[in-house]
Amino acid sequence: MRLKEKVAIITGAASGIGEAVARRYLEEGARVVVVDVKDEQDMAQRFADVSAHVLALKADVTRRDDIERIVARTVERFGGIDILFNNAALFDMRPILDESWDVYDRLFAVNVKGMFFLMQAVAKRMVEQGRGGKVINMSSQAGRRGEALVSHYCATKAAVISYTQSAALALAKERINVNGIAPGVVDTPMWNEVDALFARYENRPLGEKKRLVGEEVPLGRMGSPADLTGAALFLASSDADYITAQTINVDGGNWMS
Repeated sequence: MRLKEKVAIITGAASGIGEAVARRYLEEGARVVVVDVKDEQDMAQRFADVSAHVLALKADVTRRDDIERIVARTVERFGGIDILFNNAALFDMRPILDESWDVYDRLFAVNVKGMFFLMQAVAKRMVEQGRGGKVINMSSQAGRRGEALVSHYCATKAAVISYTQSAALALAKERINVNGIAPGVVDTPMWNEVDALFARYENRPLGEKKRLVGEEVPLGRMGSPADLTGAALFLASSDADYITAQTINVDGGNWMS
């Protein structure tokens, strides 16, 4: 088991990529704290068939007291923190002339502020422990470029890449590796919402945009949450001890860098 007895925090863990990574970490022997804004009991039941070493927490990463509670409860239950998989995020899209202050505030609060300050809180604990650690921040191919209808989301994911690089340099001397993953189009429940928004703003029938983006991927299909778990496991493991400040594309060939 590549993560035997390691302690991992995973945000946005109730579904999609977060849920898939939590399952993979548990299968590899980790103790996992699954965090989401959804019901704790429901989250815990999702992983009961995999491992008993799960702590489910209902928390909002935009709230300072919730971030402090995530760290405190993790240490209380499992004794420390070795891995952070920073995955919680929101999506929205609209023409740039229609963008609003409230959408901007909401997306940056979760995708950037919550990501950064949870990373900071976990890193402080890792420094206190003195045994290093692994931080993995979820960006997106949207963070590599602008998109006419997705300005705020693209900007938040570009910020994730930038903060990943800065944190990696700042924490290198503490043996804390900070890396990112940039998925492409992934078939999660969120993509049904994305497809509906494209249908609205591009005057398409429902389902057409989702089909088209899958066909345009060089490997010929949308990704699945399971496609992300290999990179998430690798970056959390000792195999990635000499890798930091990188954001790895897991996108079927959509973006080359």
